[in-house]
Amino acid sequence: MTHVCEQIEIDWKYADALQAADNELLVRTIVREVFRENGLEVNFKAKPMIGLAGNGEHTHIGMAALLKNGKTVNLFSSKEMTKDFMSAVGYGAIMGLLKNYEVINPFVSATNDSLNRLKPGFEAPVCIVTSLGHSPEVPSRNRTILAGLIRDLKNPYATRFELRACNPYTNTYVVLAAIYSSVLDGVRAAFTKTTDELLRELSKEAGEEGFYLEKDRAYRSEEDVFEDYTDEERSRLFGAPPATVWENMASLENYPEKRSVLTASGGLRDQIINAFVAGELLRWKTELISRIIPENRAIVRCSREIKASFVTDQDSYNWNKINGIRSYLAKDSIDEKSLFTLLTNALNEGDYATASGLQVEMYDKVQELKALYDDYQKNMI
Repeated sequence: MTHVCEQIEIDWKYADALQAADNELLVRTIVREVFRENGLEVNFKAKPMIGLAGNGEHTHIGMAALLKNGKTVNLFSSKEMTKDFMSAVGYGAIMGLLKNYEVINPFVSATNDSLNRLKPGFEAPVCIVTSLGHSPEVPSRNRTILAGLIRDLKNPYATRFELRACNPYTNTYVVLAAIYSSVLDGVRAAFTKTTDELLRELSKEAGEEGFYLEKDRAYRSEEDVFEDYTDEERSRLFGAPPATVWENMASLENYPEKRSVLTASGGLRDQIINAFVAGELLRWKTELISRIIPENRAIVRCSREIKASFVTDQDSYNWNKINGIRSYLAKDSIDEKSLFTLLTNALNEGDYATASGLQVEMYDKVQELKALYDDYQKNMI
């Protein structure tokens, strides 16, 4: 389980947004069929095994203009590649993406599986922050940020942004519509500014007033987001990531001014957004009731007391703690319901806010149970 999880990366040539989304489906189909021809099955889940690296999908975003003389110009590239990180349009694009990411994220990470991947560690991006590089002469390769600037000093056509949070089951069609709607919002705000003004805006400290970006947030870091910040610092500077599908979808209601950015250009309509949310919440509810809770119940049942000829006080202590968690998770009484029952009832009653909190608690308790039972087993002779 260590060597089989090495990275196998597949890249395909850039295209316009619609063709790129089509190409993704084609690539996924080809990969699946090649595996099957060799007697293997392929899994595109973001996190098929908790604790090990999963499947990501980095979506690259660019903008170009085709001039009347037939020349193509990358709108994100600066005129002097070693002087500026990018053009004013490029700065506006990344600022629009970051400022409005709370309402893009519901389309990027719409499943329990996708959020299992987006946890600290494994270089999985959980914070709304970008990296440009320490200087225009040295392109950044900070892999801990959400959306990074990709540059090649010798090739202006290569300048683009890499959104690192997507996974193979992300709906790329809808995500690209949300991204480019947000990008256009940022470009409008940046169009009359100089690149120096825009660099200061993107690099501002939390608490510093800006002309476009939110005052209480920071949006750029050249440091390792996981190693150089505490959990509290990350949340304060870059925003706390959603823990459940419900939390993520709720952002579309909690940020009405950002949602209006998605619908302003006509790329997305309220009917499409509402239908997407309804479908994903139904899948979230169904998966919890039909798969995740039963799987966790099986873990509880398998965590049995071990009969041994010699039992220490440590063994007794560990088992009592384990059994307490087992009962809390899965055993009802007349007066008190277990966590599994409370979660199922909340889902069936449509109380998704309560269900969301219970899901987080269930995940933590099951992980605690597994760790405790592992220690308990290891002490048995």
